[in-house]
Amino acid sequence: MAIRRSKIIGRFQVMAILQAARAYVLGLEIPSAKSWGLNRAIFYAAAKRGFVRAKPQLIKEITIKGKPIATEKLETIRKTFGLFHLGDEMAYCVKIDERPMFVIGNQVQTEDDFYKQVESRFGKYFDECFKEAINICKSYDPGILKSQRYFYETVYKPRRDELAEKWSKLVISSAE
Repeated sequence: MAIRRSKIIGRFQVMAILQAARAYVLGLEIPSAKSWGLNRAIFYAAAKRGFVRAKPQLIKEITIKGKPIATEKLETIRKTFGLFHLGDEMAYCVKIDERPMFVIGNQVQTEDDFYKQVESRFGKYFDECFKEAINICKSYDPGILKSQRYFYETVYKPRRDELAEKWSKLVISSAE
């Protein structure tokens, strides 16, 4: 059975990895950068489908890996809930082990979630592709990386299909 290229690496994964690389280049540690990358990919996918922005509200429950957090830990995490700015773009976050981790709804996007939805599709080639994404981001002026619009228009949009195809071919060639 032939592997369908579009099912290996798609625009969602390209957005997530480029956003993670962007966040890393702008100073976030890898776990937070991966959380940012997945968060932004989910956000843009939802925006593409059309959604109504929810107003911020007190978090009654937070889930990690789909499981609610224990009440005593929830109180500590709830106190850290707020907005995080990466350049002119912002996202809701909480601090877990002193690291910003990003939230959509009540779901924290973790490094494990990034692995399941993004990294696992790359197999043994993830590190190579992530380094390429970092090098792409490093080739731009920090002002472009700090701008939501310029990042999307200048870094992501022109190469999203090219990277999806290139990275899919890389992964497929190793499976044959």
